[in-house]
Amino acid sequence: MNTEMKKASAAMRRIKRVRAKISGTAKRPRLAVRRSLMHIYAQLIDDVSSTTIVAASDKDVKVGKMTKLEVATEVGKVLADRANSKKISVVVFDRRDKKYHGRVKALADGARANGLQF
Repeated sequence: MNTEMKKASAAMRRIKRVRAKISGTAKRPRLAVRRSLMHIYAQLIDDVSSTTIVAASDKDVKVGKMTKLEVATEVGKVLADRANSKKISVVVFDRRDKKYHGRVKALADGARANGLQF
């Protein structure tokens, strides 16, 4: 097994470990965060019906001269505003295979600042 395959395999194990503990419903959807080197995406997912309720990404935010942390915070705020318009206030946080710090934490703080609870 080469190095790339080992990294991908380890990431999938971490994702499965986190997902085994959490699940989203219509009343309390799962807030899944996907972070790449350049972009950050977030969506509220109802796992019972396998549907995405609300989504937001850095493409929805006017980036301009913002740092990646500031962009992640704004994405969290946009997602929370869209969730509030759908009458969703409580979610379950899914960090996937990433640690809860940096841009993932900034997105969560932005969502909390605009009214989401988790």
